[in-house]
Amino acid sequence: MKTTVSIVTLGCKTNQFESAAMIEKLQQAGYRQVSFEAGADLVIVNTCTVTAATDAQSRKLIRRARRFNSNTRIVVTGCYAQIDPHSLKQMPGVSLVVGNNEKGQLLDYLVANNDTGQIQVSDIRASSVIEPLVLTGFEQRSRAFVQIQNGCDAFCSYCIIPYARGRSRSVPVAAVISQIERLCANGYPEIVLTGIHIGRYGQDFVPCTDLLTLLQKIEKSDFSGRLRLGSIEPTELSEELSHYIAQADWICPHFHIPLQAGDDEILRRMNRHYTTTFFADLLDRLRQIKPDAAIGLDVITGFPGETDVQFQATCQLLRQLPFSHLHVFPYSKRAGTLAAEMPDQVPGDVMKARAAQLRQIGREKNRNFAQQFVGSELEIVIEGGEDDDLRKGLSRNYLPVWVPATSVEPGELLKVRVSGMHKDGLLGSP
Repeated sequence: MKTTVSIVTLGCKTNQFESAAMIEKLQQAGYRQVSFEAGADLVIVNTCTVTAATDAQSRKLIRRARRFNSNTRIVVTGCYAQIDPHSLKQMPGVSLVVGNNEKGQLLDYLVANNDTGQIQVSDIRASSVIEPLVLTGFEQRSRAFVQIQNGCDAFCSYCIIPYARGRSRSVPVAAVISQIERLCANGYPEIVLTGIHIGRYGQDFVPCTDLLTLLQKIEKSDFSGRLRLGSIEPTELSEELSHYIAQADWICPHFHIPLQAGDDEILRRMNRHYTTTFFADLLDRLRQIKPDAAIGLDVITGFPGETDVQFQATCQLLRQLPFSHLHVFPYSKRAGTLAAEMPDQVPGDVMKARAAQLRQIGREKNRNFAQQFVGSELEIVIEGGEDDDLRKGLSRNYLPVWVPATSVEPGELLKVRVSGMHKDGLLGSP
């Protein structure tokens, strides 16, 4: 009987990509993937450490894995494993702790490990190159992720990720294009370019290159699907890059840009190198060159010292900005960051109330953006899952569109006529 394996993933698209690569290698080695609740022989927990809540989630998943199967072999990897491997090693049932750089050698460690709580975590800040993981497909996904970059050199004062992911390292152009063409040939209609800091793509090469050059080379390749970009820092969305994205019909009109705060003093203390005026001008420019583009923002509330006046400034700015999606994160104190030592930490109940206000602004903006497409035609990729005999598709501008389940299949790319609003997005029909 084949050894069963389950993998559970927390956090970003980079983690999701790396989980898919690990599970593909395990399947090629003879493992059989099962659900987490099935109590697999081997459970891999791919962790996130952006917030204290994700750390707690990871520990909870480790304990749950043992409840499903007391004899399961638990491997912990990801950013929490990179930052604090020794505390994870001490948890009952943990057989192996693997760092982010070591994910590609997981099979070797599984063979060599004697279940004594071994740690395989290197100094990731010392890494200057990236060994890209290779994928042929994404199980149960209609869109495929391609990792073009890893690591971050920004050192925002609240963020632990530069220590968990190392310095910015780019995947060679040829490897990126090969991966994209392979996934496209295997039937994926949409490719998402992922990384921790993709706006820094190619800056570590000699001679250096950039994200725009990569996109131009992808355009000249055999790729024939649609492309979506991950998060890009506001200071890295040059006029040339944003115009290229806006005019390229094969690139989804979707910008994901971290704002983080709507007050200049908070931005300065966050070590974010722009002002609210710069950010507002950027969004106005994007909206002018691509009126139908989705513009998603990230905002942190409850940063140390954030006053009521500064929070209201963020609310006021958000109400004025022409965005369509809002991701709200209550500040999380991370040991080892500058912000963790700052005075005037905001109480949890205050953060919770502020986050609720911000999310309400986000819901209103999203609904207003979606409503303008009622009666229009959109191209969507059908995703898995059904709700009331409807199946969800994702439009190029990141709107969920629900269509009759009987008329479509997951992974199908089709055009739909939008007929109205749904509780989660839009309603349409082929």
